[in-house]
Amino acid sequence: MGRLETADKQSVQIENEIQASIDQIFSRLERLEILSSKEPPNKRQNAKLRVDQLKYDVQHLQTALRNFQHRRHAREQQERQREELLSRTFTTNGTQKKILDIANMLGLSNTVMRLIEKRAFQDKYFMIGGMLLTCVVMFLVVQYLT
Repeated sequence: MGRLETADKQSVQIENEIQASIDQIFSRLERLEILSSKEPPNKRQNAKLRVDQLKYDVQHLQTALRNFQHRRHAREQQERQREELLSRTFTTNGTQKKILDIANMLGLSNTVMRLIEKRAFQDKYFMIGGMLLTCVVMFLVVQYLT
C-alpha cells in the first residue's frame, strides 16, 4: 500500500498486484478456517479467533485499496474535465453574430447595428482600461501598506 501511494504511472499495475495478493490471502484464509475447525476442541476457539482477526485485517486492506481506487478515479476524472475545459475556446464572435441576426429580424437599421458594434468595440477598451486601473490601484495600496 505504501508503494501504491507513492507511484503515479504504475499505480494500476500495483493495484492489480495488491488485489491479486488480497484474493490469494482470502483463499488461504478459507483454507485456514477449514483447518481451524479440525483443531482439538481446546485450541479450536483460539484458532478461529486468529483466523477471524486475519479476515478482519484483510477486509480493511481491501477497503483501503477501494478507497485509493476511488480517489484515483476521481482525480483522473477531474483531470479529464480540466483538460476538456482548457481545450474549449470561448469566443464572442458567434454570440455577436447571433445578436446581429436577431436585430436584423427585428428590423433594426444598419446604422443602428453599426453603432452597436462600435459601442461594443469601445466598451472593450473601457473594460481593459478599468482592469489596468484596478491593478495599478491594488499595486499602490500594497506598496503603501507594506
